[in-house]
Amino acid sequence: MASFSSLVAIIFSFIFLCSLAAANEVTVGGKSGDWKIPPSSYSFTEWAQKARFKVGDFIVFRYEAGKDSVLQVTQETYKSCDITNPLANYTDGETKVKLDRSGPFYFISGVDGHCEKGQKLSLVVVSPRHKAFSPAPSPVEFEDGPAVAPAPTSDSARLGGGFAVLGLVLGLWAWF
Repeated sequence: MASFSSLVAIIFSFIFLCSLAAANEVTVGGKSGDWKIPPSSYSFTEWAQKARFKVGDFIVFRYEAGKDSVLQVTQETYKSCDITNPLANYTDGETKVKLDRSGPFYFISGVDGHCEKGQKLSLVVVSPRHKAFSPAPSPVEFEDGPAVAPAPTSDSARLGGGFAVLGLVLGLWAWF
């Protein structure tokens, strides 16, 4: 009986570790998911500060194709809202960008004047060496860049934590 319980504990522990490593898809703006000029009381960057992005995650922009676009830009371009020389230009209306490295990412609307009205986003992707529950890196090195908030309590994180507790309980039960 003890070997069966140990096997179950190992399986649940493996599932927990896999859930921590899985990439997430995060929609810009949260549940509303609209990439458009925000109300004056709202900032996409402040929204991003409430999330923790890791290498391999995807950021999803939803907007009306043909009427708006997403430009991935440098920090300087982000600050100046210059739409003439982006690193990447997305126009499909359902843009999924893979966050493939740690560090800052900058996005602005491709419609002239929208960036100046607040339709821009800066976020920081934590490096792989930071543990899931470690403090976020300091944003000081990113002048005028985004601050990084603690990890959110997503459904997958709670589910993974539940598997860890269950695995621990079953593992201890196997020893006794």
